[in-house]
Amino acid sequence: MAGPPLSASATEGAARAEAVLGRLQLLVTRKLDGLLQGDYVGLLPGPGTEAGESREYRPGDDVRRMDWPVTARTTLPHVRQTVADRELETWLAIDLSASLDFGTARWLKRDLVIAAATAMAHLTVRGGNRIGAVVGTGSGVPPKSRKKTAGEPLTQPMVRMPARPGRKEAQGLLRAIARTQIRPGRTDLGALIDALNRPPRRRGVAVVISDFMAPVDDWARPLRKLGVRHDVLAVEVVDPRELELPDVGVIELADPETGILHEVQTADAKLRTRYAQAAAEQRGAIARALRAGGAAHLRLRTDTDWLLDVVRFVAAQRHARTRGTTR
Repeated sequence: MAGPPLSASATEGAARAEAVLGRLQLLVTRKLDGLLQGDYVGLLPGPGTEAGESREYRPGDDVRRMDWPVTARTTLPHVRQTVADRELETWLAIDLSASLDFGTARWLKRDLVIAAATAMAHLTVRGGNRIGAVVGTGSGVPPKSRKKTAGEPLTQPMVRMPARPGRKEAQGLLRAIARTQIRPGRTDLGALIDALNRPPRRRGVAVVISDFMAPVDDWARPLRKLGVRHDVLAVEVVDPRELELPDVGVIELADPETGILHEVQTADAKLRTRYAQAAAEQRGAIARALRAGGAAHLRLRTDTDWLLDVVRFVAAQRHARTRGTTR
């Protein structure tokens, strides 16, 4: 059954999303193909879940893989090696709340979200590996500065896209994400992350892509719960204006999630200093919460080469794995 016709703005947004996605896929293919070794390598390569042989414990090994029967027989600590699964399942939790529709440099934060999802799909979808997504699109409640018009529907706050194997299905998933319309209101990031915990799935890779601007207490516990069973990667999307203010005189700022307007005198050096300090504290709290949740942390900025950041991150993760360490 055909859906309702798209408005002019929605059609223009969909065309832009297709163009951005096409460019991103070309960039990712050229840059990341050289990092892939074998058909079953994911972004966070590591041991599988199938039991293998045992070996002596070495500093840096995961103590959860201790082989206690062998340790008791030999009186030396041993760990159980595992064989990588033949099929990897990756789930993306993608935050597309109103705060992501912002950018003052080379990219919008929304574009970086799509870029990160494209890179994750390219790195994980091989040899029957499956990838799915849960997308948060805001609460659907209009900002306080705009009243809801008659007949205007509330958006569905969360969209689940089932995990399917194959590159064609992955491309369709990315296209659906890119065409998702950002709605007013704030996504419940905690609920979005928790959606990856239900229903329970076998061990795999969980990728959370967001600016993590929601209060840390709202999402820290679901993230820790997610990390108990899955390898978790947190991709934090940041714009430089969220870290410091330029000296450009009086500017009017609007909260994209609430519509509240603020007039700011950026010529005030003390105000710029307080802003930078508060932003640093906020980002520090986010980093600590991600680390406490056991997540690998990748930060992408709208004013830097995000693809180079991804390449460096993947290389560092694999180097750490080969040295027998975790994160």
